[in-house]
Amino acid sequence: MNKEELVIMEFRDLFNKMVWLNKSKMEDSLKGFKPSEVHCIEYIERNVDSNVTKLAESLYMTSGAISKLTQKLIKKGLIESYQKPENKKEIYFRLTEQGKVIYKIHEDLHKEFQERDKAVFEQVTEEQFDSMLSFIERYSRHLDEEIKKLGINIRSE
Repeated sequence: MNKEELVIMEFRDLFNKMVWLNKSKMEDSLKGFKPSEVHCIEYIERNVDSNVTKLAESLYMTSGAISKLTQKLIKKGLIESYQKPENKKEIYFRLTEQGKVIYKIHEDLHKEFQERDKAVFEQVTEEQFDSMLSFIERYSRHLDEEIKKLGINIRSE
């Protein structure tokens, strides 16, 4: 196995371990909510004037899937839609008080997981962080280009 294969395999393994470790606590604390719903709530809270297009791009989903998801969240009373007086065409989303509760639970869980893993990150130097981030950014840009070559625009279908 060459180093490229090893890096990909280790990334996948690391991601799977994180998901496995966090999954039961996430599911227990956010019962009745799918990961896509929670991530949609997270994006809306962190980004002013979230709309279907921005959500689709961020969550790597089609606009149609986001429309269904946001309608479901509206019915659950977690988000509400609004329009700006100067732009009656565009529909935006914001969290309701109930949606903010779900967001807070999710954020608190992430902080707990970050605290659990702090010992590892405290040993990483700035140079190591910079190197890792540089590699991830470069690889991500490469994958974006490969997706474009396929003629697929997953960020705004």
